[in-house]
Amino acid sequence: MSSLSTPASGGPEPLLLLLDPAARQTDGESVRIAKDVLCGGADVKVAYPETPSELDRVLSHRGRRRPVVIGSDLALQRVLQALYRQRELGSDPVGVVPVGRASELTAARALGVPGAPVAAARAVLSGVPRKLDLLVDDGGGVALGGVRIAGGGVRRTMGRTSGWRSLWAKLAAAEQGTSLTSAARDRGGQDLAGGRAEHGSRLRVEADGRLLADVHRPVRVVQVTLPSGDGAGAGVMEIVVRAPGALVRARAATVSVAGRGFGYEVDGHPVGPVRARTWTVHPSAWGLLLPAG
Repeated sequence: MSSLSTPASGGPEPLLLLLDPAARQTDGESVRIAKDVLCGGADVKVAYPETPSELDRVLSHRGRRRPVVIGSDLALQRVLQALYRQRELGSDPVGVVPVGRASELTAARALGVPGAPVAAARAVLSGVPRKLDLLVDDGGGVALGGVRIAGGGVRRTMGRTSGWRSLWAKLAAAEQGTSLTSAARDRGGQDLAGGRAEHGSRLRVEADGRLLADVHRPVRVVQVTLPSGDGAGAGVMEIVVRAPGALVRARAATVSVAGRGFGYEVDGHPVGPVRARTWTVHPSAWGLLLPAG
């Protein structure tokens, strides 16, 4: 990890700029533009954390500096997860400059972050913090916008990845190792995430204690989302359960899913498989710097 500091030039708050290595490879020009705008308007320390432990260390020693992420939804998600783990999530608002492929920036767009690097950087410098809810699971993971469980297992992205994406994919695999090993042993070693649909789709779903689906009938999709726009900050999630010939909708503060083994997507990124998972809404858990007005 390397870092640098620039003198203050009128910015009201000092910033800790966290550059996603994957963003620099995807669109280095947008990264450079955003960094120049931020360094020109505030006292900025730039860091390039290359491992989860370096990210933890940089955040824990940031002092008064506000964290600012230049990168994808996944980079922002992992920074929020590190702050949550350190019990520092709500202490300072977080800024983000979305850089990456369009499919990797859907959560940032839904939250109202400007897509252009200059506009997003200016929102960090002169915007106002907006309190937002966060989905937190019982394994310590967080979700910005939502979770999706498909009856046939999550889609696995093929090919090589780099930067925080590959690092955090390895970490997620290690965290899920116990669930994967025990479930695979029960099924004779068959891969749960890519196995037969009937195993992944037999799910029990409860929302605030209300039964939405049970294992006696297959489930095609379970979609959990945090409301955006006018519904943001309501302290509840929206749940949709799709089954053959049935559609169930609910709003709740907690949802629990259990089955023989299922994978799921968090903000579009695969996790699991697991046997059970509970997600809870943490109301107004974090602040995001957005354009004023």
